[in-house]
Amino acid sequence: MPSPNEPARRLDRKPIVAVTRHLMPSVEQRMGELFDVRLNEGDTPLSREDLAGLMQEADVLVPTVTDRIDRSLIEGAGERLKLIANFGAGTEHIDLEAAKKLGIMVTNTPGVFTDDTADLTLALIIGVPRRMREGVSLVRSGEWTGWAPSAQLGRKLGGKQLGIIGMGRIGQAVAHRARAFGLSVTYHNRKRLPEAAERMLGAEYVADIDTLVSEADILSLHCPATPETHHLMDARRIGLMPRGASLINTARGELIEQDALIEALGSGQLAGAGLDVYPDEPKVDPRLLAHPNVMTLPHIGSATVEGREASGEKIIANIRFWMDGHRPPDQVLIGFD
Repeated sequence: MPSPNEPARRLDRKPIVAVTRHLMPSVEQRMGELFDVRLNEGDTPLSREDLAGLMQEADVLVPTVTDRIDRSLIEGAGERLKLIANFGAGTEHIDLEAAKKLGIMVTNTPGVFTDDTADLTLALIIGVPRRMREGVSLVRSGEWTGWAPSAQLGRKLGGKQLGIIGMGRIGQAVAHRARAFGLSVTYHNRKRLPEAAERMLGAEYVADIDTLVSEADILSLHCPATPETHHLMDARRIGLMPRGASLINTARGELIEQDALIEALGSGQLAGAGLDVYPDEPKVDPRLLAHPNVMTLPHIGSATVEGREASGEKIIANIRFWMDGHRPPDQVLIGFD
């Protein structure tokens, strides 16, 4: 069986490319010109049975984060399937080891959503301490009675400490933006950044997560969902945060123990939270929706026209490299030798 780390043989026909969700029109049009493409016209998450059917006939599967491509699906795939070209950078929804075992290459689309997600994160970092969600609701309800010197008081950003867990592309982009608002930045990462990068970002490394959490006025999560990071912010660790702190999550919903978060919001341990992701999407716990200072967004960190088009273009490039027998530029090597 060929290794997914080795270049494939050139494919001398149009590959059958199965796309699980509706992509940007320009991307779908170009795919139709280059490949024998199967599109999801309804743009709803496919059932497990539908995914299994596509994986039986396709040379290339183009899934998204809403598709759980587990070991059973991969082992049941047809012999033609040799490339999973993921839409998005995260691959925790794909069993990489199972793909490796069967000689199926996996690619992703890193980098294209970095600035978009960092921008949205900054909106939450600003919005939660300034109680923007509560202010919008007050105006829309018709209950606002006008300006008053002691009304709707939030917290200023300047001089506060922003703690970042996960200092990859997005974490670094958030740190870079945070300096403009007078925030001091501390971070934790599996590997410490080079000293030059720390100086450029004005970020201080903290080796112990508990210490980072206990000192952060605002904590922002930017790490992948793995068994090690599941409920990274549990009741104990949330309890370490300074009273009145804010928690921001634009990464993955599974990073936070949701009941513990809700309890901390109710007790006042946390002043607010900014969330773009949830553990059971698209369901959002009604208790989060009811809290006056929880900004809830519908997983739109990457939702820009430019970003979605760029991601689609990366997928096309990865497939074409693979078709020509070359190693795709965005081959995922995590979990591979």
